[in-house]
Amino acid sequence: MGPLAGFTILDLTSVLMGPYGTQVLADMGADVIKVESPEGDIVRQIGPGRTPGMGGMFLNANRGKRSIALDLKKAEGRDTLLRLAKHANALVYNVRPQAMARLGLDYETLREINPALVYVGAFGYGQSGPYAAKPAYDDLIQGAATIPTLLAAAGDGTPRYVPVTIADRIVGLMLVNAIMGGLMHQSRTGVGQRIDVPMFESMTEFVLVDHLGGLTYDPPLDHGGYARLLSRYRRPYKTSDGYLCVLIYNDKHWRSFFEAIGQPHFLDQPRFANHAARTKHIDEIYEEIGHIFLTRTTAEWRDLLERADIPVMPMHTLETILEDPHLNAIDFFRTVDHPVEGRIRQMRVPSTWSVTQPEPAGPRTNARPAWPRHFARGRLLNRGNRTARRARSSSPGRAALTAALARIAAIQGGNRDGRTLFRGLFRGPGVQASADPDRHGDGQHHVQPADAQPAAAAYRRAFR
Repeated sequence: MGPLAGFTILDLTSVLMGPYGTQVLADMGADVIKVESPEGDIVRQIGPGRTPGMGGMFLNANRGKRSIALDLKKAEGRDTLLRLAKHANALVYNVRPQAMARLGLDYETLREINPALVYVGAFGYGQSGPYAAKPAYDDLIQGAATIPTLLAAAGDGTPRYVPVTIADRIVGLMLVNAIMGGLMHQSRTGVGQRIDVPMFESMTEFVLVDHLGGLTYDPPLDHGGYARLLSRYRRPYKTSDGYLCVLIYNDKHWRSFFEAIGQPHFLDQPRFANHAARTKHIDEIYEEIGHIFLTRTTAEWRDLLERADIPVMPMHTLETILEDPHLNAIDFFRTVDHPVEGRIRQMRVPSTWSVTQPEPAGPRTNARPAWPRHFARGRLLNRGNRTARRARSSSPGRAALTAALARIAAIQGGNRDGRTLFRGLFRGPGVQASADPDRHGDGQHHVQPADAQPAAAAYRRAFR
């Protein structure tokens, strides 16, 4: 059982930033309920994939979650979401706050329903500045946070974006930190709060820790930028038969390197005297070392550098990394049987824990919600059961739930049979699925496209 077992997270996020963050929470054992529009998350369409709506990027950012499709622009969809929010620990969204307000899902509305709710938004810009209502995407935030400018300075002068959704992922991790902090406060006090995690401010802080440099001071000491990181010669070294990633960094490394290649006299030069001197001459040093690396093969350099205890790693491709001996030894890549997609490759949680090891798996269906001890747990549970009974016996309530459950998508990630039942969907604070899991080994949940045929059958079973 992961460290967040018992916590329920309503995940209204889409694309990559929010889903990546909430997947981390799911890996830690939280019951993450992903709420998608009837059209589904747009990332479902990014291929390649075996099934429409089930692309690899979607699979790798949404494992371990449960899913329901709701049209939040309609009263039935909104009402269903509010009932879920009544018993959730946290709600996470990544549209602009103005859009949440138009839907009637602003913090003030949700707080009336659930005062303990941790209401977390991850969007483009802080709400007290002139950019507050602007849309934002990874490319825009990379540019605004100076990343293309830095890449141009370190390269051929052409601004470029990093070929990874780095802003989405970094801010996604900051989102996790914010949610965890909010849940900690909730557990101690029984009080929820609104938390905003703006992309622009978050990435600006992240980048400028390295590059604010002399601009830290008033008046400035320079124009900013960390010279070593901006050197156009900071790149994998070309050997006589390939490339190798090496970082000769501190005094010990440089001494060991020149001794290993039989050139200890280099250390007598003032530019190698200490870290400050090397940084001042970093371009010429990296260029000169680059010529030295051309004299041996990749294998010869790896052997020499490892014996000298100098940091060295191979320069992998997207295919060779799958065969890395270290990753294979720790079983980092695991092949699992997905009921819809067949055999898929999955990555393990990188961190290791001595007691509550997170796993890329869905939540335990019998996990109880982690409500603050200040709350009357029994009263909440009973109220949830009464709500469920009323919904089953009331025609309007049944109709609203029918509209929602007819769009149920069983969440992707590991080994369920895709027939996810939501018998327990409105049975109290946990919003747990007491489904007939038909597990295949690792207890994970799967997703099907929002239009999956099993949805109608799932609805019928949910009201037995």
